[in-house]
Amino acid sequence: MKIVLIGKNGQLGSDCWEVLRRDHELVALGSRELDITQAPQVEAMVRQERPQLVLNCAAYTKVDACEQERDLAYAINVAGPRHLAASLARQGGRLLHISTDYVFDGRKPVPTPYREDDPVAPLSYYAQTKAAAEEAIRQEMDDYMIVRTAWMYGRRGHNFLKTMLRLALQEPPVPIRVVNDQFGSPTWSYRLAQQLAALIAAGGQGIYHATAEGYTTWHGLATTFFQVMGLDISVTPITTAAYPTPARRPQNSILENQRLKDQGLNLMRPWQDDLQEFVSLYREALYQESRGT
Repeated sequence: MKIVLIGKNGQLGSDCWEVLRRDHELVALGSRELDITQAPQVEAMVRQERPQLVLNCAAYTKVDACEQERDLAYAINVAGPRHLAASLARQGGRLLHISTDYVFDGRKPVPTPYREDDPVAPLSYYAQTKAAAEEAIRQEMDDYMIVRTAWMYGRRGHNFLKTMLRLALQEPPVPIRVVNDQFGSPTWSYRLAQQLAALIAAGGQGIYHATAEGYTTWHGLATTFFQVMGLDISVTPITTAAYPTPARRPQNSILENQRLKDQGLNLMRPWQDDLQEFVSLYREALYQESRGT
C-alpha cells in the first residue's frame, strides 16, 4: 500500500516510519516538506503522491501553550486535518488521524474507562482543537480512522519520562513532586505504531481507542520508571490543585480499547510490560540524552 506519513520527525511519526516501511511504499514528510495548514500544499501533495492512505501524526501538543497560541494550535490541529480529509475525499484515499484522551472531561469515576462512543467534552483549548478535528474529518469524508491514544512516551522527542530522568540526574538534587490524582494508561509509541499497522492491514473504519492496558497515575508512572531504571529516587505525591497549570487536564484519562478487542485487533500490552521493554532497549541512550552526552 502507498502511505504518506505526516509528522515523520515526531515521537510517534518516527516509530511509524520504522514499522510501516517494512511492508508498505512509504513517503514520509515533515513540516519542512509539507505545511498541512496550507490547503494548496495539501492538495498538491495528494495529487502528486496519490496515496491510498495518509497517516497524520502531526499535531501541536504543547497543551499549556495552546491556551495562549490559539491560532497556531487551531491551524495545525484543526485546519490541517480538515485540509487532508477534504483533499482525500476529492481525490481518493483514506485518512488515519491520531487523536487524544483529552477530548473527554475525565469526570467518570476511576477506574471506569471511556469507550469510543462516549460523548466528548474537552476541558482545555488543546482538547477543543482535537475534538474539533475529529468532527471536521467526519464532516469531510466517510473513509477514515481516528485513533485516540494517551500518555505517550517513546525514544524520540520530548515526554514525561525524559523530564523525570533529567530531574533525577540534576546536581545538586532537586525535590521531585508529581501529581497523583490524574489517572491514565502510559502508552509506548512503538507499540502504538504496531497497532496502527495492524489497523491499516485490517482496513479499520471509524474511531478506535489504542492505549496500553491497565492504568496508573503520573506519580505511579514516575516511581515505576525510576525503579525499572535502577534509580533510588524519592517522588513526592501531590494533588492537581497543588500544581496549577494554564490548561485543565482530565482526572480520568483511562480509555478502553473496545473496538480493537471486538474486532480481534488489540495488540496493546500492560503498561508495565511495555515500560520494562522500553527501558531494556534504551536505558543507556536515555541516560546519555539526559546528561547531554
